[in-house]
Amino acid sequence: MLLRQLEYLVVLSRERHFARAAQACYVSQPALSEAIRKLEEDLDVPLVRRGRKYEGLTPEGERVVAWAQRILADRDAMKSEVTALRTGLSGTLRIGSVPTASGAVAQLTSPLCTAHPLVTVEVTADLRAVDVVRQVQNFELDAGITYLHRELPDSVRAIPLYEERYVLLADASEGFGPSAEQTSVGWAEAARLPLCLLNPAMQGRQVLDEVFAEAGLEAAPRVETDSVAALFAHVRTGRWAGVVPHTWLHVFGVPHGMRALPMAEPAHTMPMGLIVAAREPGSVLARALTDVARRTDVRAALERVPDGSY
Repeated sequence: MLLRQLEYLVVLSRERHFARAAQACYVSQPALSEAIRKLEEDLDVPLVRRGRKYEGLTPEGERVVAWAQRILADRDAMKSEVTALRTGLSGTLRIGSVPTASGAVAQLTSPLCTAHPLVTVEVTADLRAVDVVRQVQNFELDAGITYLHRELPDSVRAIPLYEERYVLLADASEGFGPSAEQTSVGWAEAARLPLCLLNPAMQGRQVLDEVFAEAGLEAAPRVETDSVAALFAHVRTGRWAGVVPHTWLHVFGVPHGMRALPMAEPAHTMPMGLIVAAREPGSVLARALTDVARRTDVRAALERVPDGSY
C-alpha cells in the first residue's frame, strides 16, 4: 500500500467525481482509477461503488478514508517536526473560523508569525461552526475558532479565548433607534428596528435567534447576509440597524454617524475558543498556535476599539 493511493482515495471522497479528483491530484483519470483499484486489491475489500459514474464509497471505503486522513496527517506532522528540528518551524498553518470570530484570528496569527518567520498562514473565514469542527476532525484544517457553548467531540480539544457579547449598531441621528441618553438597548427594542442580520444558516444568527426567543421575541430582518463585512456596509448606510459581536468593533470601529450600544435585558455572552485535533504528538504547527493562544490575552485585545467611541 502506497501513501499516494490513500491520497487519491481521500481526494476522491472529497471531490465525489473521478475526473475532478484526478485533476486535483495532477494525474490522469485512468492512473487514479488504477491506483484505487490496486488499493482495493491490497485491502481485499471494495472501496468505491462504481456504475457509469462515481456513486459514492462503500461502508469499508468510508472507514478507510477516515484512517487514510489520519495516516496522511501523521505523515505531514512527522515531516513538519523533522524539518522544524533542522531549520526551524515552517510550512502553512490552516485556520478556519466562524464569521463572527474571524476578527480574532489576527490576534493569534500576528504573534505566531513574529515568533516563526518561515511559517505562512491560510485563513478560511465564514465557515459554519459544524464545518469548523468537521474540518479539524478530518485534518483539513490545523485549527479552528468557533463557539464552545455546546459539547465538542472527543476528537478535538479546546482552548477558551474570550466571551462574545453583542452590541446594536444604529444611526446616531434623532428619530432612528435608541435615544441619545441611552447607554444600552434591550432586545425587544432592537426587534422593532429595521434590522440587517446574518442569515439563518450561520450559527452567529442562530445564537441571536435563541436570545430573541428567550425574551419571547422573533427578529424579522429586512436584509440577511452571510458576511459580517456586508452587514457593516448595510448598517453604515443609515437605513438599517444591526446586532453584531463586540469583537468586530475592534476591526471596523464604530462607523461615522453611528452608535454602538451594548445589548441588555437580557445580557448574553457566548464562549469562543481555539480547537485543534486531540492527538499526540499531533501537528507541530497546531502546537505552536496553541502555545500562542495560551500566552495571548485575546479578550483584552478585543476590548480595544480603534476610535475609542465604544
